[in-house]
Amino acid sequence: MLYNLLSQYSEHGGMFNLFRYLTFRTGGAVLTALIICFIFGPGIIRWLKAKQKKGQPIREDGPQSHIITKAGTPTMGGFMILLAFGVSTFLWADLSNPYVWAVMIVTLSFGAIGFVDDYLKVTKRTSAGVPGKLRLLLEFLVTGAVAYWISTINGDTLALPFLKNYLINMGIFYVPFAMLVMVWGGNAVNLTDGLDGLAIVPVIIAASAFGLIAYLVGSTVYTAYLGVPYVAGAGELAVLAGAMIGAGLGFLWFNAPPAMVFMGDTGSLALGGALASMAVVTKHEIVLGIIGGLFWLETISVIVQVASFKLTGKRVFRMAPLHHHYEQKGWAEPTIVIRFWIISVILALVGLATLKLR
Repeated sequence: MLYNLLSQYSEHGGMFNLFRYLTFRTGGAVLTALIICFIFGPGIIRWLKAKQKKGQPIREDGPQSHIITKAGTPTMGGFMILLAFGVSTFLWADLSNPYVWAVMIVTLSFGAIGFVDDYLKVTKRTSAGVPGKLRLLLEFLVTGAVAYWISTINGDTLALPFLKNYLINMGIFYVPFAMLVMVWGGNAVNLTDGLDGLAIVPVIIAASAFGLIAYLVGSTVYTAYLGVPYVAGAGELAVLAGAMIGAGLGFLWFNAPPAMVFMGDTGSLALGGALASMAVVTKHEIVLGIIGGLFWLETISVIVQVASFKLTGKRVFRMAPLHHHYEQKGWAEPTIVIRFWIISVILALVGLATLKLR
């Protein structure tokens, strides 16, 4: 909004000229989202505690220590993230950019689905919320519309990492592929969100990487130098990435061990959808698989565990998702969380390296 209102006065110079620069508005988005979390976070947490009484239901088949240590901790903290992210984006992004709205639609829609899921869990005191098939159906409906919209603006091609300006024309398969990427993104982050601080920091790391990618692919200068596809207008997503980083840092302040609040499906589905939709817009869907490799590992561990148990009656992991496997092996929660953070940093650096290694 500020860009749309004030950039028209940039010819007068001074502070109005700053709003023309993505870097300035991205920094503004980070700080705004962070401040919103710091100001409203404590009140939101108190309100959630008052409404939820016993907090988030803890799965009985999970680590037994969680039933004691995490009892009474409220969920739906993702509302804080979405508030900070939404307001910050509204203030600092170019609202005439269609990609901004495409990402926001996925983010807020996934957040709404997650909110209903969390609400049912809290009110019914069960770890089961919205039925899985219904949730997936709703996610595919949202992403189908957004993927088609993006394809009408951005084309139906897929870029391959490590190859300069090499695009695969996917034709009618592009929209289903983009839908799968976005639905996977939301649910993969959701599966990762199982320990204090475990999901939010990898999300911040991935958002930082995709903020840089968006900035680069939206510039003809950098795309010509790097040999990556140019996507006109994609640079604006750097502002959204900044808002996500600020909201994530603000939430981490309250989610750091021992957590005062959990993000719940409200936050995890929304953040995963936001990252994946950014990857679709910037044509870095495959690179998302590298940068978000930790989310892949968590998802695959669940798939392998379920498939193995149904086919052979045996479990590959002591418990799935993967972070619970290491808990069952005796690793302390902070050890698992910090080591997974380190893995996320390494994978983000590898993903960013694909921009130059072509």
